Amino acid sequence: MENPTSRWRHRLPRTRGRWAAVVAALAVLVGAGTWTATADDSAPSVHRQDQMLKMNGVSVDTSYFTSGGTGRRPAVLIGHGFGGSKNDVRAQAEKLAADGYAVMTWSARGFGRTTGEITLNAPDGEVKDVSGLIDWLAGRPEVELDAKGDPRVGVTGASYGGAVSLLAAGYDRRVDAVAPVISYWNLADALFPDGVFKKLWAGIFVSSGGGCQRFQKELCEMYERVAVSGKPDAAARALLTERSPEAVADRIDVPTLILQGQSDSLFPLGQADAMAEAVKANGAPVSVDWISGGHDGGDDEGDRVEGRVGDWFDRYLKKDKDADTGPGFRVTRTGGVDSTDGAALKRGASSETYPGLTSGGRKIPLTGARQQPGTGAGQDATTGGDGGQDATTGGGGQEAPATGGGGSGRKAPDGLTQTFRNPAGAAPPSVSALPGIGGGLSQLSSLGVGLSLDFPGQYASFESAPLERSVHVTGSPTVTMDVKADHGDAVLFGKVYDVSPDGKQQVLPSQLVAPYRVTPAEQGKPVELTLPAVDHEVDAGHRLRLVLSATDLAYASPAEPATYTVTLDGALTVPTAPGVRTAAATLPWWTWGLPAAAVVIAAALLLTARRRTATPAPDPALSGVPLQITGLSKKYAKSTDRYAVRDLGFRVEKGQVLGLLGPNGAGKTTTLRMLMGLITPDAGEIRVFGHAIRPGAPVLSRVGSFVEGAGFLPHLSGRSNLELYWQATGRPAEDAHIDEALEIAGLGDALARAVRTYSQGMRQRLAIAQAMLGMPDLLILDEPTNGLDPPQIREMRDVMIRYAAGGRTVIVSSHLLSEVEQSCTHLVVMDRGQLVQAGPVAEITGSGDMLLVTTGTEVTEALVDKAAALPGIGSAVRTEDGHGLLIRLDGATAAQLVAELVRLDVPVTGVGPHRRLEDAFLTLISQGSA
Repeated sequence: MENPTSRWRHRLPRTRGRWAAVVAALAVLVGAGTWTATADDSAPSVHRQDQMLKMNGVSVDTSYFTSGGTGRRPAVLIGHGFGGSKNDVRAQAEKLAADGYAVMTWSARGFGRTTGEITLNAPDGEVKDVSGLIDWLAGRPEVELDAKGDPRVGVTGASYGGAVSLLAAGYDRRVDAVAPVISYWNLADALFPDGVFKKLWAGIFVSSGGGCQRFQKELCEMYERVAVSGKPDAAARALLTERSPEAVADRIDVPTLILQGQSDSLFPLGQADAMAEAVKANGAPVSVDWISGGHDGGDDEGDRVEGRVGDWFDRYLKKDKDADTGPGFRVTRTGGVDSTDGAALKRGASSETYPGLTSGGRKIPLTGARQQPGTGAGQDATTGGDGGQDATTGGGGQEAPATGGGGSGRKAPDGLTQTFRNPAGAAPPSVSALPGIGGGLSQLSSLGVGLSLDFPGQYASFESAPLERSVHVTGSPTVTMDVKADHGDAVLFGKVYDVSPDGKQQVLPSQLVAPYRVTPAEQGKPVELTLPAVDHEVDAGHRLRLVLSATDLAYASPAEPATYTVTLDGALTVPTAPGVRTAAATLPWWTWGLPAAAVVIAAALLLTARRRTATPAPDPALSGVPLQITGLSKKYAKSTDRYAVRDLGFRVEKGQVLGLLGPNGAGKTTTLRMLMGLITPDAGEIRVFGHAIRPGAPVLSRVGSFVEGAGFLPHLSGRSNLELYWQATGRPAEDAHIDEALEIAGLGDALARAVRTYSQGMRQRLAIAQAMLGMPDLLILDEPTNGLDPPQIREMRDVMIRYAAGGRTVIVSSHLLSEVEQSCTHLVVMDRGQLVQAGPVAEITGSGDMLLVTTGTEVTEALVDKAAALPGIGSAVRTEDGHGLLIRLDGATAAQLVAELVRLDVPVTGVGPHRRLEDAFLTLISQGSA
C-alpha cells in the first residue's frame, strides 16, 4: 500500500479502548438488505449485501461482499476517501472477496446515505462506528474468529479511510492488520505545518465535505476562526490532533503497510515517516511504500497498490507464510519516456528496511546567488564565467554589486546574508504546489520541466557549485539558517530547485515546499529548517538552489508587510539513502535516464522527420468514411520480428458503433494510439475521412477520445472542468457544444457539483462528455465501463447509442462481451496483433443458423429424432438439462421451425440465438491460437 515474519502475536480482545458491549446492543439492522451478485470468467461469483446499520445514533450505509464456500475466512474493512462514499471502493472489495475474504465497505458519517455530522474521525464518532462494524462481523458465521466476539479483521483505505484504519487499530484491540494509503498521522500537522495555515487545501477539504455546515459545530467554528485570522491557534491544533492517529500512537501495534504519495502537498511523506517510526517503536512489523501519485494527482498505481495490500493481508490475516509482502521500503521512481507511446517510465527501488528521511546525509556547500532584477528564482543567478565560480562575482572575478531579492534589499558581499520583503497583503504570492493538479506537474519534473514561480524582492536564494557527480535525493534535505524579522513572526517557505547547467531551467521536485514560522524568541539564533521529503535524482553538472520565499499561493502569509533577513549557517545536507537500490532496468540506461537535453534533441529530430516525410494527399473517395485502416503494422520497441500489430485492415462507416475486441496483448490499445496520432505505425496507413493520420494532423480535430481515464480538477464543478479543458484547446467557445455533449452524457444537476463528490460512474460520464466536446464525427472509447456497476454500465451503453444515432461513429474497446453485444452494431476481433474477423455483430455471433429452443417438459429422444427430420433442419441435439433443443437451421426459418414444433405438440417456451458473442469470441480466439 516487510520483511516476512511469523504472524504477529495472537490478539485477544481487551476492554480498554473498546465499546463492544455497548455498540453490540445498539447495532440494529434496519431494512431487509439487498443481495446482488457479480462474476467474471476468472473469479468466483461475489455476492453483495447492502443494508443500513443503526448504531451510535446514526444510520450507516454498508455493503458486505462474500464469495462461495462454507469455511470461515478473515474479514477486511475498506474505508473511502473524504468526500466520497462506499461506492468508491467497491471494485477493491469485490477483488478481495473473490480472493477469499469477507469484505465490508461503508459510507462515513455525512457521506453517501449515512446520516450524522462529519466529526473528522472522532473517537466517539466515525471510529466508534468502525467498532460497531467489527461487532457485526463477529456475528457472521463465515467470518473467522480469534476469540468470541473477536473476528480476524484487517482495515485499509485511502486518505480519510486510511486514517480511520490506524485509529481503529489504536482504539479497538480486535484489529489485526492495517494498510493506510496516502493518509495522515496528525491532521493538525498536515493543515497547520509549523504553525502556518495551509489555506487552499483546508478550503478544498471543507468544500468537498459539502460545506462548513455539514461538519460538527466545533469543527466548523474552528475552521472559520483560523481561515479569518490566517493563523492557527493552540485550540485548533489540539482539536485536530485528538482526532488523529498520533493521539493513540502507543496503541497501534499491528502489522502496518504504509503507502504514501510522492505527489502530495496535502499529506506529504513526512506524515508516513512519523507513522512508521511510531508503529515500529511499538514492536510491530512495518513496511513503507512511496507511490508515484498522491492527492495532487499523478499515477495512483491502483493495481499494484491493491495487489500489495492483498499480499499483506494474506500474510497477516490468512497466515500464509508464503505470501510475499515485499521489501521493508519501496519507492516508485520515474524517469525517461516509453519509446512506443510517450508515457513516463516507472520502476521500483527498495531496501530491506525503511531508511527514514535522513539516511546517508551528504553536505553540499552553498553560496549566495545574486538575483537578476525583474526575474524569478528560476533564472540564471550567475553573472558570468563558466558557472562554477562564486555566484556573487562576475566573469573577471570582481565582486559584483549585490542586491538581494531583485534589488529591493541588501545582502552582505559574501551572499550568505540576504534581506527581502513580505509584500503588503502577501501578494503576489510565489507558486509551487497547486492542490489537485500538482501531480501532473511533478510528472514533468522527472523529464526536466519545472513550473514554479518566485517574485523578485520576495525571496532569498543560495546555490551550490555544479555537482561533480549525480546525487539521488531520498528524504528531507536540511539546512541551518539565522532568521530575523523587523517585527513579529517570520513566515517563510523553503524549497530546493534542481537547476540545469546553463541556469535557464529549474525543476522543483514534486512541486513541494515547506513552510516555517519563526517566532521572535527563535530569531537571531541558528534554526534547522527541514525541506520537503522527495525522491529525485540531480544529474552531474546541475546545481542545487535553496530558495526561502516570503509567500506561497497554497498558504496564508501575514498580510502586514515585513522585512526578513536570513543568514546561511552551514551546508545543505542532502539524504541519499545509500541502502536503497533501484531495480534492474528493462530498457537501456539511456532510456531510463533520458535527460532534458535528449528530450529536446528527440523533439528536434521528430520535427525534421515530419518535414522530410510528405503527408499523403487526401483521398476524395474516402471523404465520407470515418475510418479506413490498411496494412497497419507496429513492432515492439527494440524488436525486429515481434509485432504489437501486424497487417491490420478494416473499415468503419457512419452511424456504426464498432466494438474492438481481443484478449490482453491483442494490440487493441496500440491500434487506438496509432489511430489518434500518439504513436507512428511502422507500416500501413490510417485514413480518417480520407486524410492520412500523422501526429498533429488537422483531421484529428474531428476525433474525440477517451483512453485510460481522464484527469479532472477535483475541487471544480463538472461544467468548469469541461470549460477549462476546451479553453486549453484554443478553439472558439461556440465550437465546444458543451450543452449538447452534456445532454447526451446525462449528468443532470451534478454538473454544478465539485468533481470530488462524483461517483465512479459520474466521472466516467464526465470523461465521455469531455471526449464529445466539439461533437467529433469519430468518438474513440477505450474501456469506458471500467469500474462501473451494472446500472452505470447500462447508462454508458445508452450514451454510446445516443451519440451514434446522430450519424456519428463510435469505436469502443471493451472486455465486457455482453455489453458489446448489446451496444455495438459491428465488431473487429483481434488476436496477437492480427485481424481475426470483422463484420456485423449478428454475422459474427452466427445468430441466424443456431437456435436454442426451450420447452415446458423434458424432451424425449423420439422428439429429438422428429425435429432433426424436419425439412430445412440440419441437426437437433437435446440440451444437457433435457428441457431444450439446440437446432441448426439449414434452409428453414425460425418461424417455420416454431410452426412445425407446435404441430408436433412440443410445449415451446422460448426460441432465441444460441451462439452468444462470448461463444463466438472464444471460438475465434481459439482458432487464431491453433
